[in-house]
Amino acid sequence: MASRKQIGEFSFKFTTITCIPGPAGSVLNQVTWEGTATGFGAVFSTLTFVGGNKSGSYSECGTAFLDNGDGLSGIGQGTYEGNGKNKWHTAGFLQISDGRRIASEGEIDLASRSYKGKLFEMS
Repeated sequence: MASRKQIGEFSFKFTTITCIPGPAGSVLNQVTWEGTATGFGAVFSTLTFVGGNKSGSYSECGTAFLDNGDGLSGIGQGTYEGNGKNKWHTAGFLQISDGRRIASEGEIDLASRSYKGKLFEMS
């Protein structure tokens, strides 16, 4: 998946959550985050989580406003897994509107409403 060459980091704070009915009686949790990411400036992203409290998958759609005034968008997907009390580990990838694909690994702390992680080149 990733070449494992780290190209940056991200740090987001939780802003909103929307819970909507999903298939087969499930609940989809759409969580909106805002923060910064290396090389991307200000970032706003919504992750939609499918599954339970311990593990599942997510889709992601986001927009970045670069320091030079340009904008980028990204769409991706990944998985999450419980990693301690009220914590999730994420692993996924994004297709960026400039043609790049990047991988990410992060930690969501549900209690502090934070999401921090690393970005990697994809080979």
